[in-house]
Amino acid sequence: MASSSGTASRASDRTPAGGHRMSDLHPDADAADTGLRRVGLFGGAFDPPHLAHQAVARAALTQLRLDRLHIVPTGDAWHKPRALSAAADRLAMCQLAFADIAGVCVDARELRRAGPTYTIDTLAELRAQYPQAELFLQIGSDQAAAFHTWRHAAEIGQLATIVIAARSDARAAATQTGFASARTLKLPPMPHSATAVRQRVAARQPLDDLLPAAVARYIADHHLYQTNR
Repeated sequence: MASSSGTASRASDRTPAGGHRMSDLHPDADAADTGLRRVGLFGGAFDPPHLAHQAVARAALTQLRLDRLHIVPTGDAWHKPRALSAAADRLAMCQLAFADIAGVCVDARELRRAGPTYTIDTLAELRAQYPQAELFLQIGSDQAAAFHTWRHAAEIGQLATIVIAARSDARAAATQTGFASARTLKLPPMPHSATAVRQRVAARQPLDDLLPAAVARYIADHHLYQTNR
């Protein structure tokens, strides 16, 4: 989920694992649903999704008592210093990583959206989709530090409760957003990162302690991250 504007990976015509095209995956993600009361948004590059991402999703669902959590792979990621993997690959890996977590909806709306993707636009769409629900925006501590630079940051804080996933000093991370109402998630220490995954793949090192098994197989089958980027 891009916080401002820019250019990176766009939706590919390639069909991900399972034979579904991007527009076919989770059609319910865009359907109006007035019955849900607490809905979360967890966006990111997910390049690739790893075990810490799963931990954050489970913590958000449990600690925030969410009825649904939208996992939203970033579309145009202007703020990334490298080009992202193909949109279809990142979407397929998210499908595999979060398939067994009840309450999660893998949402391709930012990958389908033309031009730069903004968090404020995605939240506005979710507000229209869930007019009666309380919205929660899940971000990391690094994103919290830069939150004041996001497009329409004040409006984001009005649309959704900001929730910080921080493995240490979570309260300090939450105050960086500028919103007194910002909340934190309790997470165990987990030294996982997508950068570490890509480095290990490039070095041909084991991935068992970083990735869901299905995601590791997908990376191997599709020869992703063979060159460290």
